[in-house]
Amino acid sequence: GDTIFALSSGHGRCGVAVIRTSGPGSGGALQTLTGHPELPPPRVLVLRRIRDPVTAETLDRGLVVWFPGGVGSSSWCPTRGSSCPGRGLGVPGGLSGALPGFRLAEPGEFTRRAFRRGKLDLTAAEGLGDLIRAQTEAQRRQALRQMGGDLGRLYQRWSDTLTQALAHLEAYIDFSEDDNVEEEVLCQGEGWHRAGGGLGHPLPAVPHPILTTTSLSSIVDGTVRALEQEIGAHLQDGRRGELLRGGVHAVIAGPPNVGKSSLLNLLCQRPAAIVSPVAGTTRDVLEVSLNIGGYPLVLSDTAGLRDATDPVEQEGVTRARDRLQQADLVLAVLDATSVPTEPTGLGAALGSLLPPTAPPCILVLNKADLLRGSEGTLRDTCTQGDPLPPTTLLSCKTGKGLDHLLELLGRQLARLCGDPLAGSPSLTQTRHSLHLGDCAQELARYHRERRRDLGLAAEGLRVARRHLGRITGHVGAEDVLDIIFRDFCVGK
Repeated sequence: GDTIFALSSGHGRCGVAVIRTSGPGSGGALQTLTGHPELPPPRVLVLRRIRDPVTAETLDRGLVVWFPGGVGSSSWCPTRGSSCPGRGLGVPGGLSGALPGFRLAEPGEFTRRAFRRGKLDLTAAEGLGDLIRAQTEAQRRQALRQMGGDLGRLYQRWSDTLTQALAHLEAYIDFSEDDNVEEEVLCQGEGWHRAGGGLGHPLPAVPHPILTTTSLSSIVDGTVRALEQEIGAHLQDGRRGELLRGGVHAVIAGPPNVGKSSLLNLLCQRPAAIVSPVAGTTRDVLEVSLNIGGYPLVLSDTAGLRDATDPVEQEGVTRARDRLQQADLVLAVLDATSVPTEPTGLGAALGSLLPPTAPPCILVLNKADLLRGSEGTLRDTCTQGDPLPPTTLLSCKTGKGLDHLLELLGRQLARLCGDPLAGSPSLTQTRHSLHLGDCAQELARYHRERRRDLGLAAEGLRVARRHLGRITGHVGAEDVLDIIFRDFCVGK
């Protein structure tokens, strides 16, 4: 293959520039650029003079490191990375202009080559992309775990389980109900599957006692049923991984002129929204991204909810209600000076704002600075719990109560997103959910066909395993590669 290069450290002025190459010409380029006939020791940083490949003029001095690969192998590309100060940014231009066979890498091409070499699967590549785009600490942790292979290993274990179940089922099909199936017969039936079943992942040899075909059937049934339950639990995780990856979408909702835009400005610490004493100022949806306690929050300010007569305001109210239907979390804002002080009445006022199937909610009673004798009563009401959601008093004018609101927000975000390092790795991509859903349907198909046609039941297991392979990229990866790598930067 050809040799590619890119500036991995990003463009613009910087203290250190990292230039990365990959391909069979990397070693020769390193020798040409440094003027040394010998390559440095593998995986050891050495100081070298970086020269123009045409004029031999010194461009800079920098550290170079050489990563040799399988010399002579058409599928392995030796890689060389070099780093030099920012004033040496002319080196990439020199590579393309003076070294034959060199071209600028496409976005994500280095990672794509690693995938094709089997160094990582698609879930790990997606984890790397998420790590590049991570904006909060929790996002970084989840992406790093996925890039490390935890999610891929989970799906591969399920695929291996299906491979073995399919081998048992084929053995069951091959013998009559009165036959015993000896270990060597199972070994013959599993030979292709232990070679990876076309996935390239050999399975460990598992000794089997002499089994009847009836007991084989029970083994397969139990294995498929357990796998169904595990995949079902994985799918029903409340979209924790997807919420953490893309951000929890929260909507600020409430009647006009209760301080919704003021709350948005207070949370993002800047005048993002226009604030006016005139009711109905906010017409469109205003969206900002925040980092709350390490969790990503996408916060939307919306029009005040009321029966508007102005056509523009009516459209704003419609959009606000649409956002409420799509929200993962609602910050319901009410005027603390005009709400009932007892929990039942306050709950009724809140219920009139929210749709019947409202997402989790935090009730914010704003304008607490205007309260007089009723502040103590309302403060007691805020701690009542049911029938009220988490509730807090707040003054957007003075900032009093902000710490408690941030504490409540942090708890809700932690509950929605979970701990990215705890338990089984979470789903992070919609395509994972789709393939796992299809896999679960094929496992259900196995049970339907089990009594009628074992051949069709076995085909259900084959298709289920194929869907798992599509997630990791061991099956049919070409149609999703461009989608996965298109958002990578050039040097990754």
